[in-house]
This record gives sequence, structure tokens and C-alpha cells, in this order.
Amino acid sequence: MLSRIAGLAVILVAAAIPAQAQDFPTRPIRVVIAFPPGGPTDFVGRLIADKLKDILPQPVLIENKPGANGAIGADFVAKAEPDGHTLFLSTVGAIAITPHMRDNLPYNTLRDFAPVTLVVRNTTVAVVRSDHPAKTAQEFVAVAKQKNGALPFASTGVGSTTHLAVEMWATAAGFKFLHVPYRGAAPALTDILGGQVEGFFGDVPVLMPQIAAGKVRALAAASSERNPMLPNVPTLTEAGYQNTASGNWYGLLAPAKTPQAIIAKLNSAVVAAVNDPVTKDKLIKSGAIPVADTPGQFGQFLKEEFDRWGKVVRERGIKEPS
Repeated sequence: MLSRIAGLAVILVAAAIPAQAQDFPTRPIRVVIAFPPGGPTDFVGRLIADKLKDILPQPVLIENKPGANGAIGADFVAKAEPDGHTLFLSTVGAIAITPHMRDNLPYNTLRDFAPVTLVVRNTTVAVVRSDHPAKTAQEFVAVAKQKNGALPFASTGVGSTTHLAVEMWATAAGFKFLHVPYRGAAPALTDILGGQVEGFFGDVPVLMPQIAAGKVRALAAASSERNPMLPNVPTLTEAGYQNTASGNWYGLLAPAKTPQAIIAKLNSAVVAAVNDPVTKDKLIKSGAIPVADTPGQFGQFLKEEFDRWGKVVRERGIKEPS
């Protein structure tokens, strides 16, 4: 009798999961973004959320939780109820870089999150002010070598992709620089334009308005291929600097233990939103590269990125400032 009851319980649980997914979502979905409103991650998140309202029977709301290189937002989602109603649209930083810079993170990337889909890739590009003497990556390296470590180069924070991109370039090209970390791209761009710093790596969606206006000059992309919106800007590899492919990306994650049937439903909805012609066109024109893959593909990619950036952080001895 006990064995029959146990077997019946297993059957009922197995049957309940698809039913739970069929009813999902039962209330508004929150997508947490670990940056303030107005940035590129926020732009992508709101664009996707706006399209999802036509696909899912509940609204999708953006909730900004900035701070601690993305760790505040990541920890919030990691501890949320694993029912698919709280999600994390993360950049590479919070889940693949920050964990290697801190010993006391309250979450574990590979244990506490369930991948839903990689949403977009973003090319990271080195820029200078339009009147800077360097017109190419090679000319910038020559200027940096002349200044022997005194050249101020901006980033969006210690351990950010923009910081690690210049570290990788400096190693490959053999120059030193003065690292000037900022709290985001906006103040870094302000100081580039004001002449307080000489170089900056930024995501294409952030830089496109300034490039189009002729206020900054793009020197090279820290990526494996050229960005479609900047076809005349070579990669650092093309410029002769090896092992410099960096680049940012935004991926959607749920708390671990979220039922796979719900993950599958979320994936289907987000893939449809990203591939919507109007949404896709807006993403491409912003400089982002739409992806939208499977949970399995994103999970494998996340593991590879986690290991890759861990190696970079360890080799350069980068630690989050106390």
C-alpha cells in the first residue's frame, strides 16, 4: 500500500509541473536589471518586456537594482521564489566576472541560476575624443608608450568588461595606462569629451550617438568580428593584437529549481520577442546583436564565459576595491 501511495505521489507531482507551466504566468513578471534606468541593459530589457506583453498573458515589469557590480540584483533573484515570476537580465559582469573578484558573494552563479536564453551580444569598442592625435589602435599604443603609464584610460568600474578589455589590450600591445574607473558609461563619456581621460572602452549602444555625432572616434573593437553598425572599425585582432576578444552580453536567468517546463515557456516567449521584426530591427540599430538561443546553449556558453573570465581575473590579479 505504501509503495502504491508513493508511486501515486510521484505521478501527481509529475503531472502538476506541466499544469503549472500551462497556467504560467499567474501574475506580473519582474525582470531585475542591476543598473540604473537609461543604460543599454535597461534599454534592451524594456524593449523585450514591451514585446512580451503581446505574447504572455501578464505584464512584464522592469525593476532596477543597481550596485556592487551587479551583485545586489543577482543576489535578489538568486533568493527569489523559483516560479518564473522573478528573472534576472544580467550582463557578463555580475555572473561571470564579479564572482572571481570577491570571496564573499552571497550567490553562486552555476548553482543558483537557471539559464533561460542569451538575449544579445554587445561589441566593446575603444574610443577617443575626435580631436585626439591617435586615429588608429596602433597610433594610440604609440601615444600610450610615450606616456609610460601616465595615460588615463576610463572604464565603467573595476572588473567591468570595459576594464578587462583595456587590460587585455595593454598586455597584448605592451603598454601601461592609468586606470580611471567610473560608476557607469555616462560619466566616463563625459570625461572623454572633456579631455580628463584619453581612452574608453564602451558597448556600441552607448557609444553610437557620440560616434554618429562625430564627438568620439572609434579605434578598434575588442571582439572576434566587426560590429554590423560599425563595419569600418577593425577588431583589435585585425590591428595585430592577439587574445583581445572581449565583448559584453546580456542573458536572462531564473532562480535555480525553476521548473523546466516554465523555463521552456519563458524561453519560447523571449525568443519570439527578440525575433519579432520590429524589435530585432531596433536592437540591431542600437548596435546590439540579437541572439536568442536555447537554455542548454546559454548554459554551456555561461560556463565557458565563467571559466574564461576567471582566468583573466586571476592572471591580472584584479580584486574588487574594499
